[in-house]
Amino acid sequence: MADFVHLHLHSEYSMLDGLTKFSQLVEKVKEHKQNAVALTDHGNMHGAVEFYNICKRSEINPIVGCEVYIAKDKLTQKQKHVGEDQAHLTLLAQNFAGYQNLMRLVSIAHFEGFHYKPRIDEETLFNHSEGIIVLSGCINGYFSKLIQQKKGGEVEKKLDQYKQIFKNRFYLELQDHGLQDQKTLNTKLIEYARSLNLPLIATNDVHYLNKDDAQAQDALLAVGTRKFISETDRMSMIDTPEFYFKSPDQMADIFADYPEAIKNTIEVANSCNLTIPTGQLIFPKFPLPKGETDATYLKKLTTQGLIKKFGKIDQNTQERMEYELKVIHDKGYDTYFLVTHDFVKWAKDQGIGVGPGRGSAAGSIVSYGLDITTINPFQHGLPFERFLNPQRPTPPDVDIDFADDRREEVIQYVAKKYGHDVVGHVITFGRMEARVAIRDIGRVLGMPYEDPDRIAKLVPNNPQKKTSLKEAINTVTELGEYYKQPKYRKLLDLAMKVEGTVRHSSVHAAAVIIADKPLTEYTPIQQDGKTGDTVTQYDMYSLDCNINDDAIGLIKFDFLGLRNLSTIQAAVNLIKENQNKEIDLDNIPLDDK
Repeated sequence: MADFVHLHLHSEYSMLDGLTKFSQLVEKVKEHKQNAVALTDHGNMHGAVEFYNICKRSEINPIVGCEVYIAKDKLTQKQKHVGEDQAHLTLLAQNFAGYQNLMRLVSIAHFEGFHYKPRIDEETLFNHSEGIIVLSGCINGYFSKLIQQKKGGEVEKKLDQYKQIFKNRFYLELQDHGLQDQKTLNTKLIEYARSLNLPLIATNDVHYLNKDDAQAQDALLAVGTRKFISETDRMSMIDTPEFYFKSPDQMADIFADYPEAIKNTIEVANSCNLTIPTGQLIFPKFPLPKGETDATYLKKLTTQGLIKKFGKIDQNTQERMEYELKVIHDKGYDTYFLVTHDFVKWAKDQGIGVGPGRGSAAGSIVSYGLDITTINPFQHGLPFERFLNPQRPTPPDVDIDFADDRREEVIQYVAKKYGHDVVGHVITFGRMEARVAIRDIGRVLGMPYEDPDRIAKLVPNNPQKKTSLKEAINTVTELGEYYKQPKYRKLLDLAMKVEGTVRHSSVHAAAVIIADKPLTEYTPIQQDGKTGDTVTQYDMYSLDCNINDDAIGLIKFDFLGLRNLSTIQAAVNLIKENQNKEIDLDNIPLDDK
């Protein structure tokens, strides 16, 4: 078997374009007895940590990359129309420095260069070139377009410039999916490689794992572009169903005349050695008064708060406080409580409605003393250990409810206090569950809406126990009967292929990350298209050790917006305004009638 590594691959995070899921990818890599593989999604790094972790667990070298969009001149220049100035370039992180530069490049593309697509420019790329390997790109690549435009002099000048800047980290990328334009392009690339002494590298533009996935990937493209599969004037790759994860032998046969292009994939893979730090908690930096540590200041604030509530601290309360503070300190969570106390106090000082406490945090006398919760755990017999204990491996997770009409003010306070560059909302991903997949595929197949809708409703819809489409076909008699009919078999077969694939991204309703350094040190970021807010490109499964032991370890704070708190706070304000009465919601007698 030939030695070869795939260095150009799109996963399901190239949304509604890629069909590759990581669990299936690593199985395919192992099936071909390969020990490395790259991830190069379009303009984003959403799946990088998930990809990294699953590869590491399978003893496969994960090569994190991105197929970026690059503007010909300045990234800030607007395009006259879609696709006018957004050529492709394949970037791979050679090491941790390269990984951090890749995160910065992708973030800059989304914040400064976004116009139809997130774009960088050459100046930005060259300023963040350390640890980056550059492949010249596909047929829509930056250099490919110059060659196709017959700008020979400019091509040579640019190729030499990249050679000087990236030294031995720049390769001319050959692809062959049976397209005549690619064959013509490859001929020119080989000529430039010979004349400028540049290395060649062979890639396949992988969008799906198996050749028979081509139709499903084509259906995904139709969903993404809101077209019918039957339309001929749409984006499609089905005419050449060669964008799959080919075996090393297949790739060696395709590029038999250029064995060095195959060999160089191994050279690149061997040069990539990336370790992403995971599993370590990263707390924000809380500004302390002079002479205080996190631990001493936390104890001071807790003590002051409990004296204010109880008048004096009895022995039972003192022992409970000391015990809780020791557990908190031994676990390294002092900062978490200080940060939470600070923004809750600020909100209350501004007259913003704050909830009394949610979940197991109400069992903490420290939380009560800090006014994070307003429920006396002694009075209600609430144990601290349900919230935190020495054996719990994950950090605390306190959900704070705020009046929904002023929640954003609290988040802006946090961003101003700690720095806008260290605070961000958290991305979430919506997937094509069985019912959604059936309706989406039915639409692009041109079916009347009622047909796929009727079939979709036959899939059991139990949020507690999701039923896969395959399982539903085998267990729901009526659905099984539909599957026997050729008209609906195609619908259901395609729906099963795309089921579970990432369909879109959105912003988590409550989660906010507060880091100790700019977020781009840990995660690529992007802007929320509606609000302009900073959003992490990694989701909670990649960021939060409460959810995944192999996450980056950034600390998530939950700012929940509750409409009933807004209503209650409005009522309290109206009573004060019209009757001159102060209502303290936290101290209303529970036996008041």
